[in-house]
Amino acid sequence: MLNRLFLLVLDSLGAGEAPDAAAYGDAGSHTLRAICRTPGFCIDNLRALGIGNIDGLNFLGPTPAPRAAHARLRECSAGKDTTTGHFEISGVVMPAPLPTYPDGFPDEIISEFSRQTGRGVLCNKPASGTAIIAELGEEHLRTGDLIVYTSADSVFQIAAHEDIVPVEQLYDYCRIARKILVGKHGVGRVIARPFIGEPGNFSRTARRHDFSIEPPAETMLDLLAANGLDTIAVGKINDIFAGRGVSRAIPTAGNDDGMAKTMALAGEDFRGLCFVNLVDFDSSYGHRNDVAGYGAALTRFDAWLGELLPKLREGDALIITADHGCDPSTPSTDHSREYVPFLLCGSGIPAVQLGTKDGFFRIAATVASGFGLTHPWGEPLVQL
Repeated sequence: MLNRLFLLVLDSLGAGEAPDAAAYGDAGSHTLRAICRTPGFCIDNLRALGIGNIDGLNFLGPTPAPRAAHARLRECSAGKDTTTGHFEISGVVMPAPLPTYPDGFPDEIISEFSRQTGRGVLCNKPASGTAIIAELGEEHLRTGDLIVYTSADSVFQIAAHEDIVPVEQLYDYCRIARKILVGKHGVGRVIARPFIGEPGNFSRTARRHDFSIEPPAETMLDLLAANGLDTIAVGKINDIFAGRGVSRAIPTAGNDDGMAKTMALAGEDFRGLCFVNLVDFDSSYGHRNDVAGYGAALTRFDAWLGELLPKLREGDALIITADHGCDPSTPSTDHSREYVPFLLCGSGIPAVQLGTKDGFFRIAATVASGFGLTHPWGEPLVQL
């Protein structure tokens, strides 16, 4: 039986187009293939675990004796966003997609939001976050109106300059939006996007905060917490699950901070799950179409992984996976509907080739079974 399990989500590290990718406008997307030929790309530790042995990833270089159980997982939920992907990893399959707003939010949503905040609204359309503050930041400074925008994901994003709207007030505005956006308009996340700087030189700060919709059913976090196990959320995991089932939340300022805090946790005594999201792969590189930056970020992660693996103890396990794709080489800056890799290692865990499996929820089954808990998520990928 497990003592500690580290579950690392490399946000957006897709493993090739899913069978239904064309229905999402993502035919041909392949995040890992896009970044594998970038200068200096090196993932020797991931290769040693067996990432190149996963179905469809032999171009990464298979190893004759992989150290980890390995698989390619297909999402069963309808969607390709962060919330849907993480919910399914935790055991909740979303049969219908969360609402999206390619033409902006309806008047009744915007007018009620404006009434309750006492501020006007700028934008109200899908946009790149960095581009929209460059376009409308000066008008926001002049008027105090809030920049509200969305994307291909189910998100309601509010950008405001920290000198005009203090961050805590921006969070309050997000809480107002979260209460408005329910029922058929129950978006996955309301996101605070504070920024600083002067016209022509605006930049977003690390004080982003997500206000998520709650999972509609029991998650592995709920199950573990109810059974007295530690559930440590690193990065935006706490935000994604609206704090539900989390015993300890550790925010991060990006990949490097997230890896450092995870390494510190590897030196602590706890019993349960350390659930980590490394967001920069998605937010800083995938959405920015920065192929070289994405490749360099995975290279840095791989070097750090080489330091983490020796810290695993008897009774520990490590899972590495992703929540969706975000191919930085395509014209789109949005997420892509892709398979995700799955690697599982630890003392006594067989390094089996699992092929391609339906369901991110099999991760929840594996985690729950590893702690000896009865659960509703079917057969685990590996019996721990």
